Amino acid sequence: MILIVGLGNPGEQYENTRHNLGFMAVQRFLDTFETARQNLLTKNDKLKSLVAQIEWQPKNSKAKRLIVALPQTYMNNSGMAVSLLANYYKIDPSDIWIIHDELDLPIGSMRIRFGGAAAGHHGVESIIEDLGTDKFWRFRLGIGLSHHHIGREVRERGKEEVISRQKLGNLDHYVLTPFSEEDHGKARELLKHTVSALQYALEKDLEAAMNRYNTK
Repeated sequence: MILIVGLGNPGEQYENTRHNLGFMAVQRFLDTFETARQNLLTKNDKLKSLVAQIEWQPKNSKAKRLIVALPQTYMNNSGMAVSLLANYYKIDPSDIWIIHDELDLPIGSMRIRFGGAAAGHHGVESIIEDLGTDKFWRFRLGIGLSHHHIGREVRERGKEEVISRQKLGNLDHYVLTPFSEEDHGKARELLKHTVSALQYALEKDLEAAMNRYNTK
């Protein structure tokens, strides 16, 4: 069983903000199912999430049971919902896939990775704290500024390009505002890219998805 969780904040005022990119990706993923005409997500107060249970049928292997969720705890307490879900469905951390926005990646880019620090993302910090481990998968979706916006400062951290956060100004304001008209198209393409990566990871495996879909 695999637990796929999109991070974001509940409420209409947050629906199209950068910080809700994880919510958007999960909802787009669910839209690919034939049964999506009926809303697959149902509210589960006990698990503090909107939850969908899905049977994913790969082409050449056994069906996989998926639990897909959107925590309703607000971003900074995402770990509460993820730990409740993991405990209830008896899912190991290594079978948890977290989809979230990432300031350290430019808009439109994506990196799949296993484990590691939260890099200042409070939702991921909360999950690490509540699970007691960082050994879960992340689909990191870039919301940082690209070079044509600011003549960005870029430095190397391993193989990753990291955008200087000082250039973004007030980070809370930045992540809680909608995408600009200029970036809206890139965000839309990123959502398509993420759905394809999720489907490929389910058909093959996460290592294969990393090799194929991680932005170079």
